[in-house]
Amino acid sequence: MVTNSQFGESKNLNRLQTSAMRYKVGILGATGMVGQKFVQLLSNHPWFEITTLMASERRIGKKYGEEVDWIVSSDVPKEVRDLEMVPMDPKYADADIVFSALPSDVARQVEPKFAKEGFVVASNASAFRMEEDVPLVIPEVNPDHLKLIDVQRKRRGWDGFIVTNPNCTAIMLTISLKPLMDFGLRSVRVATMQALSGAGYPGVPSLAIVDNVIPFIKGEEEKVESEPLKILGKLENGKVIPADIDISASCHRVPVIDGHLEAVWVKFNRNVDIEEVITAFESLRPLDLPTSPDKVIVVRNEIDRPQPRLDRDTGKGMSVVVGRLKKVKENELRYLVLGHNTVRGAAGASILNAELMVKEGYIK
Repeated sequence: MVTNSQFGESKNLNRLQTSAMRYKVGILGATGMVGQKFVQLLSNHPWFEITTLMASERRIGKKYGEEVDWIVSSDVPKEVRDLEMVPMDPKYADADIVFSALPSDVARQVEPKFAKEGFVVASNASAFRMEEDVPLVIPEVNPDHLKLIDVQRKRRGWDGFIVTNPNCTAIMLTISLKPLMDFGLRSVRVATMQALSGAGYPGVPSLAIVDNVIPFIKGEEEKVESEPLKILGKLENGKVIPADIDISASCHRVPVIDGHLEAVWVKFNRNVDIEEVITAFESLRPLDLPTSPDKVIVVRNEIDRPQPRLDRDTGKGMSVVVGRLKKVKENELRYLVLGHNTVRGAAGASILNAELMVKEGYIK
């Protein structure tokens, strides 16, 4: 199931062999909105093959295609239609990697059971994101934090491990902040306009959201204010030293199906120029991985962009789009950033993490 204990061990060999290798994957919580997005994105993946779908007790033994209320696209992928769903128990998982789309409270109980038994758990849940020995990773931003895997396995006595991806709102913000770190980033203020799919299915009642904006999402502001500090922090002596940035967030649910739009105000230690900031955004390099977009950040600095309906699928949903950059003061800037919350902000982020772990020799 796993893995090399040193970051990068057998890395060159893995890079040569990866395209010819296939890994079995399971999905925890396969019937929910994010679980369905995992199924959709992993269908026909060049490295990964879905072999196990795990769901709640009432769905055990039922065929996925007949039981699931499929909502993410036009049809259930044919390769999983007849797969029978099994319990969320390691002994039923025929997999090398387990992707978790579980609610946080369930993930807290279930994910460690798989890690103890030697499985690689790529989790979209928030349960372990802020644990000091659990990597919280955006591959283009902090791939070196995977070194925490060694710390985690030693400390917890696990044969496997858990790696997490950020909150769907925090990931868009953090990707946009990474290129700004070199300008002496001091403070961030962000107001979010978050899509309905971020609340899962059936999500927000229609009578609550139609003709309305809900100006509060439980627990969201805390995640947006804390997770970027860990991701942008430095790994030293087996722990992450959080970035020294002041972040304040206000989060809101809006009547949009997919795509989180965020208005961001940033302050620096020095004077900044719009053109050098745009260059920095465009210079954030994608990785050579199957799920990587051609560009991590796409700049559309137009008066009315980005927009969810027009821009959320940029880079097949894996790019973030930045626009409306404006210099407020010599050392202050404001901009909008948009990303697809169930792709880059959820399932796609976990899959990209797993691809990085394969490439770096943690999964073999």
